[in-house]
Amino acid sequence: MHLNKISLFNYKNFSEASFDFDIKINCFVGKNGIGKTNVLDAIYHLAYGKSYFNPLAVQNIKHGEEFFVIDAELEKNERTEQIVCSLKKGQKKVLKRNGKAYDKFSDHIGFIPLVIISPADRDLIIEGSETRRKFMDSVISQLDSTYLHQLIQYQKVIVQRNALLKYFALNHTYDNDTLSIYNEQLNEYGKSIFEKRKDFLEQFIPIFNIHHQAITGSEESVQLVYESHLFEKDLLTLLQENINKDRALHYTTVGIHKDDLSFEIDSHPIKKFGSQGQQKSFLIALKLAQFEFLKKQSGVKPILLFDDIFDKLDETRVAKIVEMVNSETFGQLFISDTHPERTEAIVKSTHQTYKIFNL
Repeated sequence: MHLNKISLFNYKNFSEASFDFDIKINCFVGKNGIGKTNVLDAIYHLAYGKSYFNPLAVQNIKHGEEFFVIDAELEKNERTEQIVCSLKKGQKKVLKRNGKAYDKFSDHIGFIPLVIISPADRDLIIEGSETRRKFMDSVISQLDSTYLHQLIQYQKVIVQRNALLKYFALNHTYDNDTLSIYNEQLNEYGKSIFEKRKDFLEQFIPIFNIHHQAITGSEESVQLVYESHLFEKDLLTLLQENINKDRALHYTTVGIHKDDLSFEIDSHPIKKFGSQGQQKSFLIALKLAQFEFLKKQSGVKPILLFDDIFDKLDETRVAKIVEMVNSETFGQLFISDTHPERTEAIVKSTHQTYKIFNL
């Protein structure tokens, strides 16, 4: 699978731009603020139906304009496919495949397997549990549409249950029968989501460990630890036991929406006890493991986006990535960098075909 070309209209800082891609390596070089990362984000947008860097869709429209369009052509399973993502102010975003609009964006997730490695990944370490849950969910959802559906339904029920708890508090009332209906639904969806997250991590963690050891070349001990209330008791029991707390706080305090993925080094949080270099290695290993997991499960080499990472890597880590490119581990690559000479030297050393776009 590879992207042939992409056209951008009023997307972020681009009024109009088109790029024809090499099937292997594509580099966007130029000064900061010129739009290199925006091209990568447009490619990400095609895969996930949203920006990696800006969750507010309307803010991806070029300043002073009313709409944006991302139009791309790709080859997958020996077929040419057209994907178009567009947004007009005041309207819903539209995602089309070969001219036909998706009813639900969730139906598109997984069609373009894609992994991004970016300095923004540091949020996985420094931000709260929601960021790490989203990482787990995005990997599983690309391969399991049922999981994504269950996740969406679970979140809808959480919103309804929280609204009911607030209603109880405002009106000094309580209706256990209605609450029980929501509890049953959460238990059904939550149990399945928990099992799938657990199964995913059982497969994913060994892949992560192999990549981490390869990148660091050390005996450094790192861990990914899945934390969930459901390891203790089933969700129905937990919801019943915590009802007084939920009523006092007006929201649902237990469930898989509170799960976390703990990042550790020598059994301590890497956020507090890992150096910057150790954190970088951890995150790159995490994303390379995501790439390998998706490739193994889908049978397709995902598109890989390297956003401005050569600035953050030492020569050893860069050499490791070059080695992986040469071993045909990767499919199509997109790289952004501020140093044209460095980029060209790195891609030349891969002995693969490439294109460099000076922005």
